[in-house]
Amino acid sequence: MRFGRSGNALIVLALALAGCATGNGGQGSTSASGIDARTNGATLAQIFFWRAKPGKLEEYTRYIRERAEPIDAEAQRSGAFVSVTTYMASDTTVPWTHMRVFTLRDSTQLRGLSEALTAAGVRLEPDSVKRRQQSEYSATLRDRVGAIVVELVR
Repeated sequence: MRFGRSGNALIVLALALAGCATGNGGQGSTSASGIDARTNGATLAQIFFWRAKPGKLEEYTRYIRERAEPIDAEAQRSGAFVSVTTYMASDTTVPWTHMRVFTLRDSTQLRGLSEALTAAGVRLEPDSVKRRQQSEYSATLRDRVGAIVVELVR
């Protein structure tokens, strides 16, 4: 993943937000089972960075709410990941407009994330023509800037 001058700052931000996305503002606590209550058992985060195309910020944000979040919820119900949080940058100098942070229990969930999200999309929209049209539509709204996997620090 390459971000240029602001790369280090973005990675630090991503790491901080991954921790914040999982719980109570960094106040760690461990339950009787030994699982960190702050992360709900998550040990990793898959972070995707997206940039809304010019003039498409609101439309892409709406797309996330109306199309991506239902797929995420379906995938989460099937155990694909622990949690997902979407952040939108208000700073126009960063290379991304939307950061999606998926927290995961382990590398097994990480390896299966893409397939699980695809399967959830198929369950919600069985018609392959409609799914292809939605995919083509999403490509008109945003570009992928990068992705990173991070380990959650406890």
